[in-house]
Amino acid sequence: MKAPVTVACVQAEPVILDRDATIEKLGRLAAEAAGNGAKLLVFPEAFIPAYPSSAWARALAGWAEPGAKEAFALLARESLEIPSEAADRLGEIARENEVWLVTGVTERDPERPGTLYNTLLYHAPDGSLALKHRKLVPTNHERLVWGQGDGEGLRAIGTGIGRIGGLICWENYMPLARFALYESGVEIYIASTADDGDSWQPTLIHIAREARAFVVSPSHFQRASSYPEDFPLAKLLDGIELVGRGGSAILAPDGSYLAGPLYGEEGILYAALSPERLDEERQRFDPAGHYHRPDVLGLRVSPNEPRGQTS
Repeated sequence: MKAPVTVACVQAEPVILDRDATIEKLGRLAAEAAGNGAKLLVFPEAFIPAYPSSAWARALAGWAEPGAKEAFALLARESLEIPSEAADRLGEIARENEVWLVTGVTERDPERPGTLYNTLLYHAPDGSLALKHRKLVPTNHERLVWGQGDGEGLRAIGTGIGRIGGLICWENYMPLARFALYESGVEIYIASTADDGDSWQPTLIHIAREARAFVVSPSHFQRASSYPEDFPLAKLLDGIELVGRGGSAILAPDGSYLAGPLYGEEGILYAALSPERLDEERQRFDPAGHYHRPDVLGLRVSPNEPRGQTS
């Protein structure tokens, strides 16, 4: 990281289970954030077409639960295929606004469409897809929705604004997955999530202090009233107001908050990140540098992906 950069952490509600309308909303928010000077825009876990909350996804475990199969089929149909025109639109949004765009999606492989994945996409300012990471292990009810990911994208990449990389939600509790990012020199750590619990905030503080990196953590925000009227599992949302309350935040390398956490509403958090903060905090602790013992401890990532170049 050579120069200061402004980043935007977007806490927004998708147009629930409508892929194309959600992408268009993302485009409007991207233009707003770019207009305010942000060069990195980060959207929450599974933003497209919506995070499958445990409030209703738990019903997928019932063999004869009315509406369960139909709800999964709807999610699958509205998921993002790569490649596709919808995926290309994300690249166009990044290019039009000259930003790095990081988006959480439910991904569907058009050649093997039977399994969905929880995926983080990194689009460069030229519109290209620079990195794709599939969540290694879906959490709890998510195992009824998504398949297991792999080591592709388990690294930070060099960009003009610094080395960026990240993990999805409870992957951040996997020590070796975190270290894969540290070892590849992460400077801006993405921690997109659907965890809106109070205990998530201490997790972010720990990651910032352990990584000695900036942390950008957008969290999902959903209202039950925003689900389509014909949603097959709508009855499970009765009596619920907020399906996801947010908790998005941006943290400095010492674990202090630069913005957020934001709860209970949509909003865009901004922060100016300065490379001096990285140098200041890494003097005492560098997890993959002077505070590492590669002669004693080592990590192998499979597949063995290239680490890129230092920015």
